[in-house]
Amino acid sequence: MSDLRDLYQEVILDHGKRPRNFRTSPSANRTAQGYNPLCGDQLELFLELDDAGLIQDLCFQGSGCAISTASTSMMTQALKGKTVAEAKALFELFHELITGEDVPDTDGLGKLAVFSGVRDYPNRAKCATLAWHTLCAALDQVKDPVSTE
Repeated sequence: MSDLRDLYQEVILDHGKRPRNFRTSPSANRTAQGYNPLCGDQLELFLELDDAGLIQDLCFQGSGCAISTASTSMMTQALKGKTVAEAKALFELFHELITGEDVPDTDGLGKLAVFSGVRDYPNRAKCATLAWHTLCAALDQVKDPVSTE
C-alpha cells in the first residue's frame, strides 16, 4: 500500500509542478472563477462547449497549492470530449471520493483515483474540489465566483 501511496503522491506532485492545460482559451464560451480562502487557491476556468454539449476544450489559469493545481490539471484532462452529463457524473463520483463517508468504487475515476488519500486530510478537501465546483459553475453559467467557504 505504501508503494501505491508513493505513486499517487508522485502523480499529484507532477501535475502540481507541471499542470496540463494551464492557459487561457480565446474560444471559450463558458468561464468561471473559484477561490479557496483557507489555502489561497484561486483559478479561472475556460470551457469550450459545442452545440451538442461536448466539452471540446477545458483549461485554466491561477495559483494554488499542489493539490488544487493537480486536481484542476487532471480534471481538464479527464473531461475533454465528455458530455455535460458525464462531467457532472464524474464530479459526483470525485466529490464522493474526497468527502464521502464510504470510499466509492474508483473504477469510473481513472487516474483521478490518486486523490483518494485526500479523504484522510479533511482540511485539504476544499483544495481538491475547488476546480470541480468551479466547473459546475461554468457549466451552469453562474456569474458569481465560487468560494469554498
